[in-house]
Amino acid sequence: MTSGPPAAASETPQATKPHGFMAELRDAVSMRGVLLVVGVLALQLGFVLSYIGAFHAPTPHRIPVAVVAPAQAADRVVDQLNSMKGDTVEAHTVSSEGQARAQILDRTVDAAVIVNPKGTTDTLLVASAGGPAVSSTAAQIAQSVEQAQKRHISVSDIRPPYASDGRGMSSFYLVLGWIVGGYLAAAILGMAGGARPANLHRTLIRLGTLAVYAVLSGLGGAIIADTVLGALTGHFAALWALGSLIVFAAAATTVAFQVLWGIVGIGVTIVLFVVLGNPSAGGAYPAALLPPFWRAIGEWLPPGAGTTAVRNTIYFSGHARSQSLSVLGLYAALGALLAVIASALHIRRTRQTDVTV
Repeated sequence: MTSGPPAAASETPQATKPHGFMAELRDAVSMRGVLLVVGVLALQLGFVLSYIGAFHAPTPHRIPVAVVAPAQAADRVVDQLNSMKGDTVEAHTVSSEGQARAQILDRTVDAAVIVNPKGTTDTLLVASAGGPAVSSTAAQIAQSVEQAQKRHISVSDIRPPYASDGRGMSSFYLVLGWIVGGYLAAAILGMAGGARPANLHRTLIRLGTLAVYAVLSGLGGAIIADTVLGALTGHFAALWALGSLIVFAAAATTVAFQVLWGIVGIGVTIVLFVVLGNPSAGGAYPAALLPPFWRAIGEWLPPGAGTTAVRNTIYFSGHARSQSLSVLGLYAALGALLAVIASALHIRRTRQTDVTV
């Protein structure tokens, strides 16, 4: 029996893969990956620069101070304070101690000097709940001025933080948690379904989902800060409402940036809220102690606006928070509006491209 020639091995041709270190490197690291890593490095260095830049040398600048003194001494005290090197203090006279206390509690001033015409010990009124760092700085300034006049100063804290609110920092940390939760939730929703929403309906659904999330996040933060820890008590409903607004402002802004710039938009959000927003928020150091750049931007970013709104709600009967609430409302409204408009324009461009093709 004759056997035929052996059958050719049936093998599927395999594409030849490049060999060598450089080929493996090109296969493992794409140009997009390199650009993303460079972006992360820039964020990291920006974080270091912003935080150290804001906090490495706190210097008082125009701390608002009221002065109560006899007519013959009032102008002299005010001039002495206002002539201090570096515009340290911005002082003005008021007619009575009661008016000085009222201005501290409505956030017009950070401190008040009460000159005692019958003795050598004057009084400095502060409200450290508004920022312990600025209160202690005001006390140091007053002591140096009084010593030069061979007088003494007694410090009276008329609105200290609650015992469970260590150094008055709970407002800042609560707002920080709300901000982080807002932009992380928006980022996760965006990445789970593609960084750019495919249609307007998806954007609206995301915004609606984030609105529900904001209400739950605000409630959770209020429960922890008020009911569980007792750090910020007595204004539960207001705290819940503020938290919901802060979270949605951060989330809506993040959605807008994602729609506009994809994954790069998340980086822009981190720059705005974390790199720039946190050190300028007035948590560790109030605006009066920050360098000019951070002092200028703090109240116009959600972390600073949120910290001021929460602090003034809890400790100062809601005084001086109109600007903060307006800023938060604008981020929430404009973020949502920008996301919707950008999604609609993206759909329109896509349809026009399809028609052209």
